Amino acid sequence: MDAVPALDEPLKKVLGPATAKVMAEHLGLHTVGDLLHHYPRRYEERGQLTHLADLPMDEHVTVVAQVADARLHTFASAKAPRGKGQRLEVTITDGSGRLQLVFFGAGVHKPHKELLPGTRAMFAGKVSVFNRRLQLAHPAYELLRGDAEETVETWAGALIPIYPATAKLESWKIGKALQTVLPGAQEAADPLPESLRAGRGLIPLPEALLKIHRPHTKADVEDARARLKWDEAFVLQVALARRRHADGQLPAVARRPEPDGLLTAFDDRLPFTLTEGQQKVSAEIFADLATEHPMHRLLQGEVGSGKTLVALRAMLAVVDAGGQAAMLAPTEVLAQQHHRSVTEMMGELAEGGMLGGAEAATKVVLLTGSMGAAARRHALLDLATGEAGLVIGTHALIEDKVKFHDLGLVVVDEQHRFGVEQRDALRGKGKQPPHLLVMTATPIPRTVAMTVFGDLETSVLDQLPAGRSPIASHVVPAADKPHFLARAWERVREEVANGHQAYVVCPRIGDEEDDPKKAGRKKSPEDEAEKRPPLAVLDIAEQLARGPLQGLRVEVLHGRMQPDDKDAVMRRFAAGEADVLVATTVIEVGVNVPNATAMVIMDADRFGVSQLHQLRGRVGRGSAPGLCLLVTEMPEASAARQRLNAVAATLDGFELSRIDLEQRREGDVLGQAQSGTRSSLRMLTVIDDEEIIAEAREEAAAVVAADPDLADLPALRTALDALLDEEREQYLEKG
Repeated sequence: MDAVPALDEPLKKVLGPATAKVMAEHLGLHTVGDLLHHYPRRYEERGQLTHLADLPMDEHVTVVAQVADARLHTFASAKAPRGKGQRLEVTITDGSGRLQLVFFGAGVHKPHKELLPGTRAMFAGKVSVFNRRLQLAHPAYELLRGDAEETVETWAGALIPIYPATAKLESWKIGKALQTVLPGAQEAADPLPESLRAGRGLIPLPEALLKIHRPHTKADVEDARARLKWDEAFVLQVALARRRHADGQLPAVARRPEPDGLLTAFDDRLPFTLTEGQQKVSAEIFADLATEHPMHRLLQGEVGSGKTLVALRAMLAVVDAGGQAAMLAPTEVLAQQHHRSVTEMMGELAEGGMLGGAEAATKVVLLTGSMGAAARRHALLDLATGEAGLVIGTHALIEDKVKFHDLGLVVVDEQHRFGVEQRDALRGKGKQPPHLLVMTATPIPRTVAMTVFGDLETSVLDQLPAGRSPIASHVVPAADKPHFLARAWERVREEVANGHQAYVVCPRIGDEEDDPKKAGRKKSPEDEAEKRPPLAVLDIAEQLARGPLQGLRVEVLHGRMQPDDKDAVMRRFAAGEADVLVATTVIEVGVNVPNATAMVIMDADRFGVSQLHQLRGRVGRGSAPGLCLLVTEMPEASAARQRLNAVAATLDGFELSRIDLEQRREGDVLGQAQSGTRSSLRMLTVIDDEEIIAEAREEAAAVVAADPDLADLPALRTALDALLDEEREQYLEKG
């Protein structure tokens, strides 16, 4: 190619519409620049084969291996009743293990001719299990002849890049597309300031892109990775540093509580003393509230560490100082729950303006999307006049109609459900920007906190309040040991007989319409072997009520019920009028029923580590010990089972969040935390690159302090705009 493609050139022009369409739809790649930043996941060496021994289940893999043998079988089937069905079984090996490939029907002819014993090739497909053996059904493959011109050129050098691929586009096709756009790498503008790059001995960006896609040695790969990791860490930290800088310029009203006001009256009512951690974190928050710039603080605490109490004391301090405080919850169930627990904790202090209300009292109102018109009008009026000092609600609080008299503090519960944009919308409700406290019960390792919540200061609550009981967790292997499952239901009956209650959690609701698109499709042999759908609340509730839990009061709770029905079920359960609540993860956060001591999680392997930890935190909230049973049908050796063993082995959320991160790709964590879609990190791994992130944070802070508008660093500004555009798009999509 004589002309070098520009980085913003659409792939359609360079690669043709068909390939470009697959890249856009399946990999999110639209321009030459996007494709250049689609890095290899790993590299195969010509002389060394992949470890077939550690192939992950259910993942799309690319392996380089040698054919050991190939056999053609005929069999009778519905389509070929006279034994004319054909199946080709090919065994490939790499010295570490063997893997079976299968081809059916008309698909056997080409591989039967080409995959002769001794042939080496790259194979790509989804790993499944058949007859307890790993196999790839109908894999795509590319022969490595080693002499054909094209193969040698495409896989120049000894290292073959293996790209994150999809069933529609194999790794080697992505490699060929990169061959076409690679000359464009010389156009890449370098976002790192020259002094930083030189000071840290990093190679220039164009060189890094060439070396990551076409390395000649392992040292090339290391140099490229070191450089590209710095890019990601630094650009992201500059974005966060600019956000902190801009926030630091904003004015806010300092809120100092009155010495003998609402807060003092509330503290006097408390039947216990605050833990040392609660006192320390409260002191940090009160110091922030007393300044003339808005507080931006992240409060992370273990499930049940008393975050709500700390947040409530901050809210009361602001009301004492003449302002209003709003608490934003991710779901209606949770908003109602918070409203209930706050009014209970405050007693007559929550009855401002009512008979029997205490002298220092204020009003606490609830605002959710499903409230009746009259109740809603009333709540809005109390907010506008300042009659209500505290409001608890869902994102109905962000709507234009909601006006505050003087909003001083916003508390956001479970941050990972709210984007930065929503925080900003609520912030715009104050006459001046209100102070912001973000709470999360998902423990976040320090590096993720620096990366995702880098615009917030962090406080950690890591002690449990006195009187909290330990939770015992056990894995119940339902497939290997069915009698363990029977015993689990006996344990639930025993807890109920002792006057306690239990949760049963399922991944699905169970009234979903069957997807007609899926129903109409022909099932291929590998689909037949696909796993059954996850267990559903409605099915399990019925089976339990008729079977092992017959005679107990079993109720159902899920996200598609009417809000009033949900609230009624929660109230009955909290009042002890139901023994067993069969629910989806709507109970994951904030649901507080101290009498519930047992939880059985069905298909526990379908949940993430942090989610299981959250769910488990719903039991053992009173003085009786908690029990959590993780039911799974996954085999002993599977990764899913190891994950469950890890959850059963420790109650330390920070330890689990580390395991969770190591097992999932960063994108999930950051994407989920920021916006629910693809993360902008491709090379940086948050756990392993702690040092780079910390150093990039310092460098970014220094650059922004010296030049907040980045006037002297145009290439950095461009990279930043690209990053922020992607984020902005994601929020709009999430909308």
